[in-house]
Amino acid sequence: MSQKITIGMFQTGGVRPTWKMAGRETDANFTDLDYWTDLAKKCEAAGADFLFLADSYGYPTLNGSIIPTSIERNVQFSTVDAQMLMSAMASVTTSLGLVTTISTTVEKPPIVTRQYRTLDHLTKGRIGWNIVTGSGQAGSALLFGEPLMPHDDRYAKADDHVELSLKYWEGCWESDAFKHDGATGTWADPTKVHEIEHDGPYFSAKGVLVTPPSPQVTPTLFQAGASAPGRALAAKYAEAVFLAAESQALADQISDIKRLAEENGRGRDAVKCLIAGTFRVADTHEQAVADHQAVTESVTLEHAATLYAYFTGIDLLSLDFDKPIPESAANSDNGRTNVERFLGPNAPTVREILTEFRANGVMGKPFLGTAEEAVDQAVALLEETGADGLLVQPESDGSHDVFFEKVMPELRKRGLIKDAPTGTTLREQLFGEGKKLLPDAHPGARFRRG
Repeated sequence: MSQKITIGMFQTGGVRPTWKMAGRETDANFTDLDYWTDLAKKCEAAGADFLFLADSYGYPTLNGSIIPTSIERNVQFSTVDAQMLMSAMASVTTSLGLVTTISTTVEKPPIVTRQYRTLDHLTKGRIGWNIVTGSGQAGSALLFGEPLMPHDDRYAKADDHVELSLKYWEGCWESDAFKHDGATGTWADPTKVHEIEHDGPYFSAKGVLVTPPSPQVTPTLFQAGASAPGRALAAKYAEAVFLAAESQALADQISDIKRLAEENGRGRDAVKCLIAGTFRVADTHEQAVADHQAVTESVTLEHAATLYAYFTGIDLLSLDFDKPIPESAANSDNGRTNVERFLGPNAPTVREILTEFRANGVMGKPFLGTAEEAVDQAVALLEETGADGLLVQPESDGSHDVFFEKVMPELRKRGLIKDAPTGTTLREQLFGEGKKLLPDAHPGARFRRG
């Protein structure tokens, strides 16, 4: 590959699924701050570009009630608020990007914009927002006492949410409005601080984001969701997008996102497409295969079905195992990405979907073997799909330690990753030194004053 690849590290905002395995007792310490600050320090020391914490208010439900297995086995169940961890993680790092998820379905723009601007100040420009409409939507709707919003309506609301958020970030303060001038007693120039107005289909507002501009002004914008509305949202607003599927589906999704970005006047290179992938690495190929098989066998069909229900609202255990998902069940408003990947003329059977989720969860097949073999596989997939980098999932023991110890040195030896951070902000890490702000071609730039 001729260009450096982006490396993001993934972790949920909860306990690792390996908490019950022998020797992994400390994995249950996800409520201990040291658990998270240690993770951030490891990511930075290894040379990762950013650490991403997924988050959601949802949990697995069927027929309007929580699935008991999710509680007993902790399947997408126990989490902490990822936003609350960011300041502590920023305090023990200096260059690592920090990305969190907030749902546009349940959180309002004034809250979101103030949180991220504050965090952009506290991280000195290293914060990113993963824009999602939410996961585990059925559970989230029950929790908030609201009806489950249809899938495409959630994305229409997300579009309105992001537009209003960009008005707050980009439109309230001119770049030289903040004075902090003790001699004249001027905190800010009132002629350069503006009330924004918004009257959209889902949000209306007139007001000011009172927090002064931060290093990036707008946090670096990420998106996760590969349905057609998700790709459209990514192409319009996102600067990086997370994707997980098999090779041909990934290539098609990436090609579509870059095409749409170009049609939006942003250019094909405006969106970094990052493949979510798991590395199953050992000293020998045979040991890596055996380790992966052992992890797969530790996951029951019920666990896999509960995980699938969380993302889709579909009860696979109630369907015919020897047939594909019926079309009546496939029209899920809970989530589409993990439904659409199993549809089409060569759609797998329910049994095959359960087998896939036992082995790989929402990810594609792992990069498997020695470090050299796994990197060969990852590079081949990046080249086949046109992706720009990787979002690395935890290993079979729930950590990233083997990736840091074995895979990162191999990537560095091949010249595939940067030797040092680029610039001081997360946006510069992705796009190059000096590129701290949204580019002029981004739709948010049109809200700038002065």
